[in-house]
Amino acid sequence: MKTFAYRPLKTAGLSLLTALASVSPLFAQDGGESSALDKYLLEGGGLTIFIVAVGLLSLVGLSVYNFINLGKAKFCPDDLKAALLDHMTNCRVRSAIELSASHPSYLGRMLAYSLPNIDATQPENLGRDGVEDAMADFSINENRKQMIWINLISLVAQSAPMLGLFGTVFGMIAAFATLKTAGAKPDQLAGDISVALLTTMWGLVIAILSVIAYFFFKSRYNSLVAECQQTAEELLNASVQTVNGDAHLAKIPEGLAV
Repeated sequence: MKTFAYRPLKTAGLSLLTALASVSPLFAQDGGESSALDKYLLEGGGLTIFIVAVGLLSLVGLSVYNFINLGKAKFCPDDLKAALLDHMTNCRVRSAIELSASHPSYLGRMLAYSLPNIDATQPENLGRDGVEDAMADFSINENRKQMIWINLISLVAQSAPMLGLFGTVFGMIAAFATLKTAGAKPDQLAGDISVALLTTMWGLVIAILSVIAYFFFKSRYNSLVAECQQTAEELLNASVQTVNGDAHLAKIPEGLAV
């Protein structure tokens, strides 16, 4: 289970290392020619550097935070699941509530909120409807908080192309201003055109990376929440099965008399 939980981290890490390995030759110095760092970043001027710095720092910072925040230990830890299953199988619901309330994980907080709705006067399902409604309410409220940090990556993805477009307009305005100068030569336009194109390029690069990161973390979060909800259903089913075990078996025929 632990290997499966860390598989997304390993995959993302290997992808990042592969990308860095493929890009690093571009930044190597090629004889007397300018390096790719000069061609693709520094020649774009301060505006390009600003877009790259703000965009990449925001993306990296939010990605690191979400990697840490969206860990299995913070949502559905195995040790808590095992302890709760033991309590619920033996119908120690109060002990399960106390254990859940003492645990800061998503599963612990969800069960501490929903398990008090168990109704012992309904032995056939222990008030399942009320428990499931409470779980749904908790998930809605919690999703609003958790998705803030994931949605910020979406904000970076939407803002980066706009910043790139702003750089394009800025560069073209400067290029036409240079072109109005008497005797302007094509090489005089190179700097302004570099700003126009490089800002667009970096805006798109940051936007593409941000879109990938956004859907990765959103999928990861939905998967963890689904696992917590499935675990809660299993725990509730364990108590219902314990209370109604004999009744359920009585409904299942062993054989037919001939």
